[in-house]
Amino acid sequence: MLSNAREFEWPDMRCLPRRQTDWWWETVNVVGMLHEFWERKQTGGALSRSESLVVYESVPSPSPPFICYVTLPGGSCFGNFKCCFTKAEARRDAARVALMNSVFNELPLRRITQEFIHRSIEEAVSMTSGSLGDAKDPGTSIGAYCYMLQANEGKTMLEFQELMTVFQLLHWNGSLKLFREQKLSRQEVISYYSQHPLDGFTRSHMALDWMVKEQETPGLISQELQVALKELGEARKAGRELRFYKEKKEILSLALSQMFEVNGAPCTMERTLCERSWSESSLSTEP
Repeated sequence: MLSNAREFEWPDMRCLPRRQTDWWWETVNVVGMLHEFWERKQTGGALSRSESLVVYESVPSPSPPFICYVTLPGGSCFGNFKCCFTKAEARRDAARVALMNSVFNELPLRRITQEFIHRSIEEAVSMTSGSLGDAKDPGTSIGAYCYMLQANEGKTMLEFQELMTVFQLLHWNGSLKLFREQKLSRQEVISYYSQHPLDGFTRSHMALDWMVKEQETPGLISQELQVALKELGEARKAGRELRFYKEKKEILSLALSQMFEVNGAPCTMERTLCERSWSESSLSTEP
């Protein structure tokens, strides 16, 4: 349904002048700055001393390079961009990437306006076989995309991307195709998931879907998991928003582990994949 929707671009950390700025980041408490930024944003400028607004997740590893993810309120996720030789350094770098994207997201040009909606629809039409007239019909992909944009007018790109991630996962998982077969309108699906954020129940349901697919095509989950791990690593090293890739990995890891519980010990390749993915899924979480 929304596979042709315009992908929102975030600053590419590889293009930033690191040598000129690294020294400054090392002199400030970037972890505290990120927490205070979101604390003030959530409370309208007041400090509430909340400890759970920003969550850090360190990937267990006996040696460097170390990896750390940080999840912001609403679910957006970023990771450390640099090759880090300590867990503390990875945490600080993840906070730096998240803070830069958070501040960038507050610029006026990152708000969804009528002008942005019109430009986005034109770009979406240029990449598909649709027409501008389809924007008035929620039954078309262009129309569904337009409906989502209009329903989120005034919000930031980061807020809209959080909703888009849910639909990216539904498309990837095959759920959108099932909804069409059940005669559910795109408008109904969008309205429902706009009010119901991604949670453990949805993840478990998607994992079960992949277990069914694995029965039909043995080895599919391992293949998809390899792709997901590669995508996550590449996106993290580019300083991009990571939630879609991270959710894919965790859903597939959950499906793979449940398959092992049902079918017994995995083969060597699958065992390696499972250990690798769950070393990142079984993260140590810190506020």
